[in-house]
Amino acid sequence: MLARKTLIHEWPRFLPAVVAVAFSGLLLLAQAGLVLGIFGNAAVYITASDADIWIGSPGTQSIDQGLPLNPDIEMPLRMDRGIAAVEPFYLRSAEWRSPEVHGGMSVAVSGVDVRPGGMLFSRLLSPDLRERLAEIGTIVVDRADLHKLGTRQGGQATLNGHPVRVIGVISGLRALDGANVLASSDTARLISTPDEGDLPTYFVAKARNPSEAEAVRERIANQRSFGAYEVWSSKEFSKKTQLYWLLQTGAGAGVLFLAGVVFLAGAAITSQTLIAAIAGSMRAYATLKAMGVSASSLRTVVLKQAFGVGVTGTALAAILCVVLLTIARGQNVPVRMTPMVAAICAILVMAIALISGLFAVRRLHREDPASLLR
Repeated sequence: MLARKTLIHEWPRFLPAVVAVAFSGLLLLAQAGLVLGIFGNAAVYITASDADIWIGSPGTQSIDQGLPLNPDIEMPLRMDRGIAAVEPFYLRSAEWRSPEVHGGMSVAVSGVDVRPGGMLFSRLLSPDLRERLAEIGTIVVDRADLHKLGTRQGGQATLNGHPVRVIGVISGLRALDGANVLASSDTARLISTPDEGDLPTYFVAKARNPSEAEAVRERIANQRSFGAYEVWSSKEFSKKTQLYWLLQTGAGAGVLFLAGVVFLAGAAITSQTLIAAIAGSMRAYATLKAMGVSASSLRTVVLKQAFGVGVTGTALAAILCVVLLTIARGQNVPVRMTPMVAAICAILVMAIALISGLFAVRRLHREDPASLLR
């Protein structure tokens, strides 16, 4: 009761602490959203498709590292009783050249099945765009990459010296480096290097019953009569790719280091501001202590104040984060947030607030009530 009344009637004194908590929470949430968005893009090939199973070369750590597969693998996949559909995926690295940009740049070309109901990039490609990609030499790019590629809808360019035309733009296809280009399987084979030839990089499959997808994956993984390959579930392969980019690349290490610095800076600002706000009530606490109020009761009051400041600041941070992420998405910034990550960030911010309250309690216990009442 005392803690609540103090927070309500003396809110100007606690306002800086609430703002500090909100600022710390916003930094943490924004950093988490950027990490999820940036490194989630590394697995866009998987997350934008509705395949249940991916088959690739053994030892593949990230989807962009796949090697050409033996095409004979496709037949046993189609013969498996638990598989409803199979598609080859041609992932090619190509040199992009545009009349509007001097020099070339490396892009990743995804050759997909353009027939209706195709699994690859089904969450991004509309049926109309998929049908239009059937024309050899047509491609689709991300809207945010148009300036980087020096092109526009209807623009002309070359991939490994072969002329191509942009027949559509979509959102959600951005790459960590370079750019992603969608094309038909025929176009991808056309621009392939002699080493790649007509060999697919992956096969994707859909289980007849999604609940049996793991059993189908294990059964396929145990077959070795058509060469070496590795089999992953979509969720497993997506996680594997994102963790590789996050933990085993320089870009990931830099982002994680920056996230740690942001957290420590936010924690320091929040703790000092909250301790100062609670310290402003030291005379009142000293009076209560001199009147015989127990140390445990005072500790409870202080921690409740810290909890109230933490909850208010976290709620404000959540509102600001929603606004910030909405603006970022409107500017094609790769951001993403999940309920679990948001909950972890909220718990961390609340932990900072409560720990700051404990430091204030320690200071109260060290002070002599008589000295505080002078």
